[in-house]
Amino acid sequence: FFQAEDGIRDTSVTGVQTCALPIFLDDGGNLMYLERKDGTQLAAASIAVGKAKGALFFKRPSKALEEAAAQRPAFHTLSREVTMIEGGVLLMYNNQIVGSIGVSGVTSQQDAQVAMAGAAALK
Repeated sequence: FFQAEDGIRDTSVTGVQTCALPIFLDDGGNLMYLERKDGTQLAAASIAVGKAKGALFFKRPSKALEEAAAQRPAFHTLSREVTMIEGGVLLMYNNQIVGSIGVSGVTSQQDAQVAMAGAAALK
């Protein structure tokens, strides 16, 4: 997870220098890391966890869940633990799912940028 942590901090990769709040879950959905910067909205932590759980539970980026829910609103009822908004991605290592990253605190697109930078650093 340390490589992924370095990836989310590398603002030259993400271009995001604001109050993005990243969280990491292991492959069992357990919280492994949370970093909340001063000034980050309080809701960001639970939103980020929901994005990471969505990616992990459904084995796809949370953006895909957001798109599916837009087509079929009943999709939102599948799990209360999942936030179906862009910003959650899987963490892969040696073609195995080892966890997920969820990010909240900036725009959904920026959240996804930060999450993908962390995931890319793990490879």
